[in-house]
Amino acid sequence: MKRHFFISLAIGLSFVSHIACAQPNRTASARPDSTPSGRKVHVIRIAGAINPLAAEYILNAIDNARQAEAECLVIEMDTPGGLMESTRTITKAMLASEIPVVIYVAPSGARAASAGVFITYAANFAAMAPSTNIGAAHPVNLMGGDGGKDSSGTNTMMEKVTNDAVAQIKAVAEKRGRNVEWAEEAVRKSVSITEKEALAKHVIDFITPSLDSLLLTLDGREADLVNRKTKLHTAGAAIVRQEMSWRHKLLDKISDPTIAYFLMMLGIWGLFFEFSNPGSILPGVLGGIFLILALYSMQTLPVNWAGLLLILFALVLFILEVKVTSFGILTIGGVVAMFLGSVMLFRKPETVFEPALRISLQAVILTTLATAAFFAFAVGLVVKAHRKHATTGLEGMIGVTGTALTDIAPEGRVQVHGEIWQAHSDVPIAKGQPVKVLALRGLQVKVERSANE
Repeated sequence: MKRHFFISLAIGLSFVSHIACAQPNRTASARPDSTPSGRKVHVIRIAGAINPLAAEYILNAIDNARQAEAECLVIEMDTPGGLMESTRTITKAMLASEIPVVIYVAPSGARAASAGVFITYAANFAAMAPSTNIGAAHPVNLMGGDGGKDSSGTNTMMEKVTNDAVAQIKAVAEKRGRNVEWAEEAVRKSVSITEKEALAKHVIDFITPSLDSLLLTLDGREADLVNRKTKLHTAGAAIVRQEMSWRHKLLDKISDPTIAYFLMMLGIWGLFFEFSNPGSILPGVLGGIFLILALYSMQTLPVNWAGLLLILFALVLFILEVKVTSFGILTIGGVVAMFLGSVMLFRKPETVFEPALRISLQAVILTTLATAAFFAFAVGLVVKAHRKHATTGLEGMIGVTGTALTDIAPEGRVQVHGEIWQAHSDVPIAKGQPVKVLALRGLQVKVERSANE
């Protein structure tokens, strides 16, 4: 048991140390910070879905840039979209920022889709690299639900959400002096355009191939902030990159719904194995770690608690299958509950600008089948062990044959498994005759004449 514990501890420490060592320092300067002017520009990168973690990262970056009195904060962005509430949090912070915030859709091939449109519109300045695109900002119901239809067939819920999103982006567009008409089309019709079209339609301010050229283009431009107007002096400014901390990077990885789902399933498997084989330790330790990581990551995801409860109920059914003889009924019920819970897990009626935060149906089916196979195998071993005749211990003596060492009338001695036992028999048995053990009474065995006589 101690060996299993130390193996588990070593695995956990190596995992944490690998993450900590693999991450760069949070603040890394691409150039010396001791420029003649002392000016600096903070830069962060968002590559992935917009979720509460991304919102926290951007808000911290804005505050850090303000405290450092940076010329501006540049957000290099490549996003497929994300949660509406997180997007609203980011746009509010950008509109209320005391330093200029610049959105730079880069590198080539990047996109500012769905939630990215709102964030781009909220920036003081917006730029795109060549071969990028922006658009498709129509809200959708997470996991493709209908959003609640009324008797006339109109999707009332989604209509309300869409109108709210249109009002939001129009207000932002008017604040920043950007194309209001195209913004409404991006929300209502999911239109998408290239960087050249975006520049022509006054969706963005300029196209630049690199961060250096972006800073040269920004130099001398005036930004309208919430409390003042300021002129940017970015030419020759030091670039200070605000990298995600190892904590943010770890949580960003496990905040993917599919990864969170897999972590939860691995946790369930580990705990089940521990409960069915008490003392294994390692499966229980790893299962607990996986479950805690899954639950933590679900704080950043729109979880449907009914789905989570169904999955936990499936776990209870699987555990009961080991303790109760149900001939597989509990296992079948557990598989059904797990599949339904997995499908419902992220079906909370919260809208997103892009259905990026969801579990693929293929992952649900494969995981459910794998779980069913795992528990069927485990339950099969338990049933087989229950049906197997005992070969050790006192129970292993029942049915074993031996030889009478003395006359048994009604008591005597027999030799079984090379051991000499006091024996009792209801009928007389002569010395040397084969006997069969029927039962044990303390240190005495009850025998009868063996049929092999």
